[in-house]
Amino acid sequence: MTFEEIKSKLKLFTVGIAGAGGLGSNCAIALARVGIGKIIISDFDIVDETNLNRQYFFRNQLGIKKVIALKENILKIDPTIEILTNDLKLDQTNFPEIYKECDVIVEAFDLAEMKQMLIETCITNFPDKPIVLGLGMAGYGKNNLIKFRQSENLYICGDEQSEIGINNPPLAPRVGMVANMQANTVLEILLNK
Repeated sequence: MTFEEIKSKLKLFTVGIAGAGGLGSNCAIALARVGIGKIIISDFDIVDETNLNRQYFFRNQLGIKKVIALKENILKIDPTIEILTNDLKLDQTNFPEIYKECDVIVEAFDLAEMKQMLIETCITNFPDKPIVLGLGMAGYGKNNLIKFRQSENLYICGDEQSEIGINNPPLAPRVGMVANMQANTVLEILLNK
């Protein structure tokens, strides 16, 4: 397929991204660059200076809601992408309504309990919808540990073991690798439909 054929096909799809931090912001940018038609993004946080080491935001966006800043950045890449933003904390009650029209959902949370909520809510409400998870990207090096695994409608990207901590922070290279692997997985799912 040519790039124009890929863009033409991707314009027909909607991708939901749950979280606009390191994984979500970088995945959204990668999807914007290849011409996805519509992105639905949810997050309740603001851009903080500590985010700049791995998230797709800029110093002049400090203090701005992440969903607003990310929408601004995506539109600079491709102003034709439809972007719906939700400035809220997702839970099992609001999640189904927000993401019901998505062809694929990308999980981009920091907290394990939020990841679990997303998986359980999707399995209950959207049993056939593909979910692309990011799991294990903290630290640096160990490129060969980052992998992809599929379990039914769950597509898992990351090393599945490196926990984020004070002595194992999330850094741009590994976070970017996993975020781009998530975007690539979305493309594979959608382009094979």
